Amino acid sequence: MVQPPSHSHAAATTQPDAAASPPAAATLGELRASGHAYRTVKEEIRQNLLTRMRAGQDRFPGIIGFDQTVLPHLERALLAGHDVILLGERGQGKTRLIRTIAGLLDEWSPAVEGCEINDHPYAPVCARCRRLAAEQGDALPVCWRHVSERYGEKLATPDTSVGDLIGDIDPVKVAEGRTLGDPETIHFGLVPRTNRGVFCLNELPDLAERIQVALLNVLEERDIGVRGYALRLPLDLVLVASANPEDYTNRGRIITPLKDRFGAEIRTHYPMTLTDELALIRQESLLSWDGADPAAILPAHLIDVIARFTRLVRASPAVDARSGVSARFAIAAAESAAASAVRRAALAGEEQPVARVCDLPAIVSTLRGKVEFEVSEEGREQEVLDHLLRRAIAETFRIMLGNADLTALLAKFEDGGTVASGDLVPGPDLLRRIGEVTGLAKIMERLGVDGAESPGQAAAALEFTLEGLYLMRRLSKDSADGSSIYRT
Repeated sequence: MVQPPSHSHAAATTQPDAAASPPAAATLGELRASGHAYRTVKEEIRQNLLTRMRAGQDRFPGIIGFDQTVLPHLERALLAGHDVILLGERGQGKTRLIRTIAGLLDEWSPAVEGCEINDHPYAPVCARCRRLAAEQGDALPVCWRHVSERYGEKLATPDTSVGDLIGDIDPVKVAEGRTLGDPETIHFGLVPRTNRGVFCLNELPDLAERIQVALLNVLEERDIGVRGYALRLPLDLVLVASANPEDYTNRGRIITPLKDRFGAEIRTHYPMTLTDELALIRQESLLSWDGADPAAILPAHLIDVIARFTRLVRASPAVDARSGVSARFAIAAAESAAASAVRRAALAGEEQPVARVCDLPAIVSTLRGKVEFEVSEEGREQEVLDHLLRRAIAETFRIMLGNADLTALLAKFEDGGTVASGDLVPGPDLLRRIGEVTGLAKIMERLGVDGAESPGQAAAALEFTLEGLYLMRRLSKDSADGSSIYRT
């Protein structure tokens, strides 16, 4: 599931590249001679979806965790030619999923050149294009629109107007001499401008009820009306909306006639397995930067900790389940941990930034704003998150190193030995403080570090082991201001 480093969350359709060139037909006559066949948008999506299914291709790229739950319902809806509303808590990848639907359109689609609503040359619907078609016949100019240009999106806000979505009178055109009765004086809104494409309306319940009424004809009769014009404008598009259940039932609502006009309502969800959570973090986190500086390394065991931490927060009774815990929570945690390693490398002169356990506690406070707590937990937010992070580290330690032989490391603390660490202690310094540890290679192998490990990765593995031993009550720890001292 998910949402492209849309964060959010997306990247919908690809931009045309230098190698992608449109068909050569430049007039209506040439288009007919080329053998081009007219298909509605829903027919396009249906046939292209079936083609990908038969070929075993990925129909919804970048979507993780929905294969057996959400996607089968969405495929049935698209094959049936339905408009769809996706219902789910924040950060479940609804917008990301909607954007992939546009990728099921043909790569190139013809349109009447200069048409504001992208009329197909075979079936023009606006007054301008019908007039030009009657005047020019087969000489009617044709342009080609790439799939990346056939997707429209609007965040529904309370101040959204009918003019924004449907259209209004254009005073400039009236000032130019056209009469108010001339249909060409209309300035079309976002929905008709996405004609022959896919239009996404995010957070639909936040749209004022009187504005929702304007969408009734779009969904059923497939036409629009503007300012009392006797205007029938048959639109050819797929309308997909998203909504959060909390908004759906409380802050706002979708009017009953509009809900009835959507062909399918599909529920989304958060990752149902740890494997999906891990894949989502790896896919969405921006853990590398272009430039001369080396990218930060986020070891596999820390990604595991972050994934488990996210799932524990999501399941905690202290957290408001109706609000949910967005996938952005885990993504931001991974990015912040990597950024903390970059900060350490810059301040302490570390050659290769590698995130360690010491980078996790400091990011908890920055993640608090992404979680809605129950009223009864007011004032305990930091305490709850700190506790859940410790649980996540302990669970990961038990699974990865629970039965490992760690006697050589524990021997370092005999006779009152201590090891000091912290978020500004470079990895090589930490290794020197710990000294040589017999069995380090085995520890790193269990943690998924290959043979090309760096000193920073070795330090990350050892610090994680120390923290696990502390949480298993085999060591003690004193912490203050980002520094920790491990002792017996």
